[in-house]
Amino acid sequence: MLTNWLKIAFINYKKNGLSTLINLFGLTIGLTGFMLILMHWNDEESYEKWNPKKDQIYAFQTYHTKEKSYGVNISYPMAYTAVKKIPEIQDYVLFSQPDAAYKMTTKHTTVFQENGFMASETFFNFFPFTIISGSAKDALKTDTSIAISKQTAKKLFGTTNAAGESVKFNNKNYIVTAVYELPEGNSQIKPEFVIMAAQQLKNDKENWGTYNFGCFFMLKKGADPVVIQEKFKRDILQLRAEIGAKESGMQVQQYMDLYGPNDMLLTPLEGLKLHTKLSWFATGDFKTIMILFTLSVLIVILSAINFINLKTAEASQRAKEVGVRKAIGGTRSSLMIQFFMETFIICLVSYLLALALVELLLPSFNKFFNKEIKLNDWHVYAYSLGMVMIVTLLSGLIPAFYLSSFKAIETLKGNFARSKHGIWLRNGILTLQLMISSFFIIGGLIVHSQVKYMMNKDLGFNGKQVMVINFSENDPKPWLKYERLKTELSKIEGVEAISYCEAVAASVRSSISNMDYQEQSINAQNAPMDYNYLQFMGVKLHKGRWLDPALASDTINNAIVNEAFVRKFGWTDEQTLQRSFQPGFDNKKYKIVGIVKDFNIKNLKYKVGPMIFFHYRDTDWIRFNVYNIQVKLKPDDIEGTVNRIKKFWGTKAEPGYPFNYYFINQKFAKTFEEYQKQQTLFTILNAMVLMVALLGLFALSSLMIEQKLKDVAIRKTLGASDGTLIFGLTLQFLWITIAAVLISIPISYFLMNEWLKDFAYRIDMPIWPFIVSFCVLLILTFAVVSIKAYKATKVNLVTYLKYE
Repeated sequence: MLTNWLKIAFINYKKNGLSTLINLFGLTIGLTGFMLILMHWNDEESYEKWNPKKDQIYAFQTYHTKEKSYGVNISYPMAYTAVKKIPEIQDYVLFSQPDAAYKMTTKHTTVFQENGFMASETFFNFFPFTIISGSAKDALKTDTSIAISKQTAKKLFGTTNAAGESVKFNNKNYIVTAVYELPEGNSQIKPEFVIMAAQQLKNDKENWGTYNFGCFFMLKKGADPVVIQEKFKRDILQLRAEIGAKESGMQVQQYMDLYGPNDMLLTPLEGLKLHTKLSWFATGDFKTIMILFTLSVLIVILSAINFINLKTAEASQRAKEVGVRKAIGGTRSSLMIQFFMETFIICLVSYLLALALVELLLPSFNKFFNKEIKLNDWHVYAYSLGMVMIVTLLSGLIPAFYLSSFKAIETLKGNFARSKHGIWLRNGILTLQLMISSFFIIGGLIVHSQVKYMMNKDLGFNGKQVMVINFSENDPKPWLKYERLKTELSKIEGVEAISYCEAVAASVRSSISNMDYQEQSINAQNAPMDYNYLQFMGVKLHKGRWLDPALASDTINNAIVNEAFVRKFGWTDEQTLQRSFQPGFDNKKYKIVGIVKDFNIKNLKYKVGPMIFFHYRDTDWIRFNVYNIQVKLKPDDIEGTVNRIKKFWGTKAEPGYPFNYYFINQKFAKTFEEYQKQQTLFTILNAMVLMVALLGLFALSSLMIEQKLKDVAIRKTLGASDGTLIFGLTLQFLWITIAAVLISIPISYFLMNEWLKDFAYRIDMPIWPFIVSFCVLLILTFAVVSIKAYKATKVNLVTYLKYE
């Protein structure tokens, strides 16, 4: 029986070769996209899986009700008090500078080592790396202890057996207490060295309002993080508010409402990469992954729809086969099994082809996402095979049920091609297919428009030909180093101007403080700068004046703010220039002397926030944070100027340190990469959807028009013109297309409007993508169907009329 079924299956595959190829192509493309996106998703979810304590470790985040924003910092007293007051919390680890870098010297060599961590002494309790030399127990016991990775040990000492060795950096001698091996699995926490943040911890031990650290809490087994969040809010945040209120003379609730944090959130270590609201480390985009995954599933569904459409359209060709088999005793269940088997064979072949195609495309896919994914995860095989089973069920059930339901007498006594059975089903499924195609066209055009809008938007500054050079922060007086470098770099040929600002465009480094005026308080980004920085960047002055080096007050307590700062306080321009405010980073009031136009130094996804610009010498501790120098180059010989600066840097400025620089306009352009990738992916998926849909439409229209060839012959004999016949044959499909687009418009509008809500700077929902989708699908439908309709008008009349 099985042999007969296979023979029948392959006869029908060959007989309907076009539809077989279309089904194979559609399913292969759909499954390929599904597997690639699934691999990307699995890779993002795989971070920190190596950690045996991952189920107990949670990242700490704060929530500020007033700003409706999350934070990732905690104060030292909040962390150690939480362990004392909340019994479900077993331990904590604090960390800062997860990207520390130093020039390290040993008796063997000198190496500039990056990717270091500054942490509290419990670090290795949370991240139990394999120790290959020394011990993790007391690895961070003193402020001169250092633990290093196997790779760093080899670079510094030429061996991994380096425990007890001495290394000098940051003007101190450190003793290697442990050498560890970094985990092989995906992890965001892979430090090349770890040192104790001793001085910072000592300075901040009693400072409840100084949020300098990131934090992980280790919960006791079985502890409920939701319960702990409530206890933290009640016992720790309330205590912090009480202390702050007492110092400022406010009511506790007033203080909490004004300054926060008002709540906190614990995110599992495994979700740090993809599911956290905010993080010290790079975060994934779960929403985009889900959108891509959904779209890949839609393509598979489109392929299944093609399968259903084509199989039901082929029903008339197999009606007599079904009738004969039923007449000789074939049961409905055996027929359904046979039709399921035919579907499964196509799906299985598509699955195997998809696996081969994934392997072929994987290098390009990895390059696109900057990953190193391999096709060795059993989840991908299992889930994609599960998808094949679902597609087999979806694609096989309806045709199998429909074909096996034919009555033997009905199919054997006449021409089944004239029956209206299945028309409603095919039309309904074709409508769904065209609705999905319409959504992809509309969505692709809106994504393109939004990305183009962001790329062309005026940022409010000019970073062209401005290079940012980060210098070592190990200098005891970095502001004097900046001033010395400024003098020396200005002598280099090709340098047009030099300046400094902590808040650099496209940089992740930022410092935010509360700004208080009477009973009001807002958070604003600190932007200590050199006098000329705003003019240097081409920022426009809105009201007031620039900072002036000739005025002593401009290096004491005068400041410039942006328009967002003014709006946040609700002042007029005139009121602003008459007021002074108290910044949280200083103990003196600052007077506003100027207002600048808003300019965007972050991703255009976010609105420009309040900013305060002041001279870097205004506050004692801020001058110690000077870390870069910005150089504007003359346009005539940029490459030559960069080489001259590089030579100066390596010989005079910082010998032994890397020349770490970037151009602001190029760095800011990278903030668009995420959306450009979304645009590219949407374009690729759009092309795939249209290709699958149009091929399916072509095959379906071919089969349906073939069933009407006798009608065409009769009408042509009666004098109907070719144009009338073509229009008549395509009219049904055009009406289906119109209905599909009209149904898809409100759905597309809602979904794309939700996508646009993620952008602070967004286009208004345009009408033209909906019109374009309507016109394009109508034109493509007419073009695809009319090709077959035109061929139908050229039929041999005798062939179809000789038996009438």
